[in-house]
Amino acid sequence: MTAGDEFGKVAVLMGGPSAEREVSLMSGKGVVAALREKGVDAHPFDPAERDLWELKRDGFARAFIALHGRYGEDGTVQGALETLKLPYTGSGVMASALAMDKWRTKLVWLATGIPTPRYRVVDERSDWMRVVAELGLPLIVKPAREGSTIGITRVSAVDHDELALAFRAAREHDDLVLVEEFVEGEELTASIVGRRALPLIRIVAPQGNYDYEHKYFSDDTRYDCPCGLADAMESAIRAQSLAAFDIIGCSGWGRLDLILRADGTWTFLEVNTSPGMTGHSLVPMAAKAMGTSYADLCVEILRGAHVG
Repeated sequence: MTAGDEFGKVAVLMGGPSAEREVSLMSGKGVVAALREKGVDAHPFDPAERDLWELKRDGFARAFIALHGRYGEDGTVQGALETLKLPYTGSGVMASALAMDKWRTKLVWLATGIPTPRYRVVDERSDWMRVVAELGLPLIVKPAREGSTIGITRVSAVDHDELALAFRAAREHDDLVLVEEFVEGEELTASIVGRRALPLIRIVAPQGNYDYEHKYFSDDTRYDCPCGLADAMESAIRAQSLAAFDIIGCSGWGRLDLILRADGTWTFLEVNTSPGMTGHSLVPMAAKAMGTSYADLCVEILRGAHVG
C-alpha cells in the first residue's frame, strides 16, 4: 500500500485569519511538499480563502492542521472538522481550546503539581505596584490566547508606566492579559509525537531575546540538540513534559516550552498543540535528532489523524 492509498486525498490547512498567518503559510508549504515527496495526495487549503464545507465537497479524506493561533489552534477548526466527520491531526476540541488559554492551562497545571511561573490576571484597574510587590521584577506581560511571542513585553522597570503600557500592548491582541514572573534560566523545548517525548532542545537566542524574528527568520539563534543535560535530568524533564501534555488532554503531537533554572529546577511556560513546521521549527529538529526525517515526521503525524 502506498501512502496515497493509505491516506486518500489530504488537505493541509494553512494560513487562516490569525495573527500567525505568515508562519502558518510557511509551515503548510513545507508539510505539503513533504507529504507529496512521500506519495501522499496532499493539497494546500486556506480557511481564510475557502469555506470548510468544501473539504467534504471536494473529496478530502483527512486534514493535516498546520494552522497556528486563533481559529486554527484553539478548538475552533477542530470542532468544525468533527462536525464534518473528517479526521484531523493533533489535539481535540477541548485540549486545543484549553492549551490556547495560558491562564486556564496554568490553573490545571497548578492543580496537578506541574510547575509553572507565578502570575496574575490583570486589567486596567490593576494596582501595578502591588503586582510588582507580589511577583518582583522583571515581569512578562502577555496576551493569554496568542502565540509566537505576539503581544509580549518584558518589563524591567516601572518608573514611567511601563506595566500599564505593556498591558495596553497585550490587550490589543486579547482582552485576557497575564503578568508573569520572569524566570531566569535556560530555555528548553520538549516535543511530543504520539506517546513519545523527543530529545530536548536548548534555545540560545541573542541577548536571550527569543522573539518573533528570532523564532522564524533569524539565523542568529542557536539550537542545541542534544541539549547537554545529564541523562537523568533530561529523562525527568521529558517524562514530566509528557505528563503536562497529557493532563491538558492533548494528543497526537505538540510542544512544551520551559525554563531550567540554575538550581536544577524547571517550570513550564505553555503547551503548543499545532507547533511550527518551518525551516526554523523545533519539533522537526528534535525528530531529526532521533533519526526521523521531516517527511517521515509529517507522515507519522498524519497517520495519527482522528475524529474526536
